[in-house]
Amino acid sequence: MQAFLKGTSSQSVKAQKPSSSSSSGGEKKQRAVPWVEKYRPKCVDEVAFQEEVVAVLKKSLEGADLPNLLFYGPPGTGKTSTILAAARELYGPELYRQRVLELNASDERGIQVVREKVKNFAQLTVAGSRTDGKPCPPFKIIILDEADSMTNAAQAALRRTMEKESRTTRFCLICNYVSRIIEPLTSRCSKFRFKPLANDIQQERLLEICGKENLKYSKDGIEALVKVSEGDLRKAITYLQSAARLNAEREITEQIIIEIAGVVPPKVIETLLQTCYRGAFEKLELAVKDLIDQGYAANNVLNQLHDVIIEEKLSDKQKSVIAEKMAEVDKCLSDGADEYLQLLSLCSVIMQQAAQNT
Repeated sequence: MQAFLKGTSSQSVKAQKPSSSSSSGGEKKQRAVPWVEKYRPKCVDEVAFQEEVVAVLKKSLEGADLPNLLFYGPPGTGKTSTILAAARELYGPELYRQRVLELNASDERGIQVVREKVKNFAQLTVAGSRTDGKPCPPFKIIILDEADSMTNAAQAALRRTMEKESRTTRFCLICNYVSRIIEPLTSRCSKFRFKPLANDIQQERLLEICGKENLKYSKDGIEALVKVSEGDLRKAITYLQSAARLNAEREITEQIIIEIAGVVPPKVIETLLQTCYRGAFEKLELAVKDLIDQGYAANNVLNQLHDVIIEEKLSDKQKSVIAEKMAEVDKCLSDGADEYLQLLSLCSVIMQQAAQNT
């Protein structure tokens, strides 16, 4: 009986093998890549809007020496993409893995890792030529992404390694907040600030992707995408891909982008302001409750109200009172206060200030 069972089981395994291999082959063909990765710059020339950094890296690619670098700026402006593109151009696809060590915030980057992994990698010497015969610099690159989340002790341990291994290794620190990097490290690096991408640059890159992916889009849809992403190209491309997946054959419109991004529709904000201007507190109470019941985040409402209030026909003194209240509400919300009460108190201040005009 056991022999019979063994025989049948082995036959079933054999029968299953070709089907599993064929399915994996099918998967490889249909392997989808997120557009953020698909359209990541492959070389330094493809990096958008950061002229100073591109100019410095181009010189280093021509054969000049590369300093230790510190890239800082808002998310989605191309910091990691820029150094990865430069490293690929410097070393080529074969040497890239041997000569570049990338440590992200998701990796362990405490003092022990800096003393062991980083130090050991930095001490290795490398040749000055590639396998394809092209010259390449005789140093390696260590990329420490999101370096502002490293402990001060780990940063302090890094400074001696950075100085000692300067002949064989260059460091590139990447962060959002340069103030969180200790002074001894910032003084050893060339600092480059990555600016939020200009609207026209973002629009150009998004239209390029739309063309390559054969997407139908409206002008308002692309403008809404640029506005919602606030200079973060990564966010814009992600929203564009989500919109394309949700609306396979339909045109990408402003309404679709607003729904995907989770922002509050401008009409809702306008209605809330008009309710404040009418001066009826009972109606205002109902409007704020309705806003919260619809699931809109108070922080989003606050940010969008701020942008609208600045353009309203109120005096500078009235705007300053409202802005001060907004700052208080923002602090309370970050401390975990009730969203309904905070929005109601803000709207009541807007109502009081608007009442002075009448």
